Amino acid sequence: MRMQLLIMIGLALFVRSAAAQEPTTTKTLGECIAIAVGNHPSLKAADASIEAGSQRVREAVSNYLPQINALYAANRRQSSPAVLTGAQTQNNCTTVNGQTVCAAMSSPTFNFYNTGFNLTQILFDFGQNLNTIRAAQASEQSLAADRSTQFDTVVLNAKQAYFNVLAARRLLAVADETVRQNQKHLEQAQGRFNVGVAAKFDVTQAQVQVAQAELNQVTARNNVAIARETLRNALGLTSPIDFDIVDNFDVHAVAITEEQALAMAYDKRPEVQSIQAQERSTTEQIKSLQKNYLPNVTGNGNYYWSGSDYPLQSNWNIGASVNLSLFNGGLTTAQVGEQRANLLNLKYNEEVLRQNIALEVRQAVLNLQQAGESIRVSEKGLQQARENLDLAEGRYGTGVGNIIELTDAQVLLTTAEANYVQALYSYKTAVAALEKATAQQLATE
Repeated sequence: MRMQLLIMIGLALFVRSAAAQEPTTTKTLGECIAIAVGNHPSLKAADASIEAGSQRVREAVSNYLPQINALYAANRRQSSPAVLTGAQTQNNCTTVNGQTVCAAMSSPTFNFYNTGFNLTQILFDFGQNLNTIRAAQASEQSLAADRSTQFDTVVLNAKQAYFNVLAARRLLAVADETVRQNQKHLEQAQGRFNVGVAAKFDVTQAQVQVAQAELNQVTARNNVAIARETLRNALGLTSPIDFDIVDNFDVHAVAITEEQALAMAYDKRPEVQSIQAQERSTTEQIKSLQKNYLPNVTGNGNYYWSGSDYPLQSNWNIGASVNLSLFNGGLTTAQVGEQRANLLNLKYNEEVLRQNIALEVRQAVLNLQQAGESIRVSEKGLQQARENLDLAEGRYGTGVGNIIELTDAQVLLTTAEANYVQALYSYKTAVAALEKATAQQLATE
């Protein structure tokens, strides 16, 4: 009795624990996408890259602003009398005002201080720094477009993972129903065998079908667990998912032509915007480098205090300089040539990108059309499979049909249900892929 009580308490605790682990909230697709956007580390990395690009713009702007440096130096010096007086010294004799005095003279040691400020300002450089600033700004725009590309990828992965969970759950429901149906058929075959109107083969055949259905059920259950883990990864979560998701496999018709989709993609895809920004940046870099052939005017000013004792003596100077590189070993020519080659590379890559986008869009449109047609066909096949199973069950129950006919009808129904779920999943993921390909929202989830 005591052992039974302990077992009952253990079962109660297990059930309570299992109930506590059940998700208490549900989230829609939009809410899951919001979680992914807020948590995914790839987007945070992209934000950091944009911040780095912004700082590079500030670096380029800093060259247009005055450069001010401060100096303070303290030295201990030693100088001979000749250096201090400007006299000539020979063989330890010093000639002063035409008279030679030979005597041992020590070199004085003293402190020397120097402090002040230096200011440098570019006055005119034919817009070289302005081109550098524009190049940095275009690079920042390219990074922002790359972030948009990563955003679209995160959203697509979240959608696919979300729909994958829904498909896995529906396939698990199909597997559960198949097990239930096959167990019913086994009971029916066993009953007919017990009264002598069916052979033992009917029972063993039904038992095999039950075992196969249970095996499929185990696989389907594992697929649900894997799908949830995939969703967790797509959402950028490190902790287990503690919520359920809303089943929104409802089909929203999307009507779009290939020409419309291509026009959207070329206009909106951030990859195109990114490579075009890179081209602008490279063009500005070329302009900046070409101005190395031209002179630039720089203004400068100094104000210093120096001396061997305080108060120090002040002095200042102000001026301007013109700098022109006459020969640098062909460095500027090589740099310009390199950037022109980079620009040409970017233009060819843009052409390749446009071709890849066109292929992606056309594939997405075709897949969407196929998925829509598959839903229609699979719905019809599912209806026919259900009718076929009803007929087979009726025939077997009246002794007209056989167990092979019944199990075949059950297999056909299971396949039809799985095909229908797959068609729904394919349609939803095809819409998501087309939205990614066109960078546009095409359906209301």
